[in-house]
Amino acid sequence: MNAKINQLLFLILVLSSTHLFAQSIYSEKIDFQLLKQPKVAIEENHRDFKVTVTSPYNLTAADVVKKAKADHEKAEAEYGTVVANSEKEFQQKTKDYDADVIKEKEKFALESAEFKKLSILERLTLTEQKKNPRLVIPSKPVYVKPAPPIYREPNLNEFTIVDNNVLASQVVLNGFTRGTGFVDIHLDIKAVNFQDNAGQTFANQPTKLVIKVNGKESVNTTFFQDFAFLSSSPSNNINKTIEEKRHLDKVIKFVNDYLNNIYGFQAEAKAVKILNVKNKGKFDELERADIYVKTNLKKLQPTSSEVNTAAFSGMQKGIDIWTETLTKIAYKDSKADFNAKIAGYIYFNLINLNLALDKKTEAEKYLNQLQENLVYIKLSYDEENEVKRIEKEIYQSKK
Repeated sequence: MNAKINQLLFLILVLSSTHLFAQSIYSEKIDFQLLKQPKVAIEENHRDFKVTVTSPYNLTAADVVKKAKADHEKAEAEYGTVVANSEKEFQQKTKDYDADVIKEKEKFALESAEFKKLSILERLTLTEQKKNPRLVIPSKPVYVKPAPPIYREPNLNEFTIVDNNVLASQVVLNGFTRGTGFVDIHLDIKAVNFQDNAGQTFANQPTKLVIKVNGKESVNTTFFQDFAFLSSSPSNNINKTIEEKRHLDKVIKFVNDYLNNIYGFQAEAKAVKILNVKNKGKFDELERADIYVKTNLKKLQPTSSEVNTAAFSGMQKGIDIWTETLTKIAYKDSKADFNAKIAGYIYFNLINLNLALDKKTEAEKYLNQLQENLVYIKLSYDEENEVKRIEKEIYQSKK
């Protein structure tokens, strides 16, 4: 009798353990790339642009090297004159030295004569104080012939080597090719202005941007007009050439970000957490859904619409399995295979996946369904916080 009871208890324990294991959920973070849609979408056959830049910058590396060589040639040509002048200066210093020696000797003779007139005690006192007469002969000048000029390659980092064509080439519109200019960009960049205030350096660089789309002006604005903090040191203690280069790079980066946020087609790095139930058997379809979604997320390519179409089609098969499973949920039966816990993880998948794919309307639809069933779906502390994050992301975007 006891043996039968023990067997029965063991069977109940095994069944309970199997059920608990069936409800074990794990998560995996999937990284993928998505094409970020611009604020203003231009038809594919019109995606060409041109850039015209005006600025005070008109210096190339060749210009710097050319000037360095010219300066060296000039220094070589003037070397003889430099040596002759140095010899004349030395001759004058020698004359001045001889005159100074005579003056010092005369001064010493006069002071010595006066010193001898003093009493022994006075002379002793002055000597102890080191105030007795001394002959101080100045150092004799030594001639050092100026070194001949040596050519050294200029340090290009000390120059702002850029011209309008180079600046224009640094302006990039993602998803567009350079052409006749359906999108016509005009950029007027002024020189950097440095300003001192309370021992600190501030700078501005007024930059006007005018954009015409198909001949019609769509943007006309100016950036970097206000003086902004640059350094905690005054302007005479900073390397203005380097700071100007950095500020110019900052301007170009800002303009590129501004342009691409409006018109550019940019690859955007995304990540999403996908949940799945662990064991197989009755959950094989959910395992298949997990594979469909994860595999096809990784296939997405921002630059290939053909690959993306196939990937979204494959992903939809997994989404369909999730939504079909939701129709089988027995919310009030915690012991059912497809219970409220399974519904919870599917809802989180549908919400987070749609948010990651920038489909907030779909995400909100499944969020509403999750909220309607929260009377049955018991959320953990972390899951409650995740719902708050999701609500904030969805609802704030509507404001």
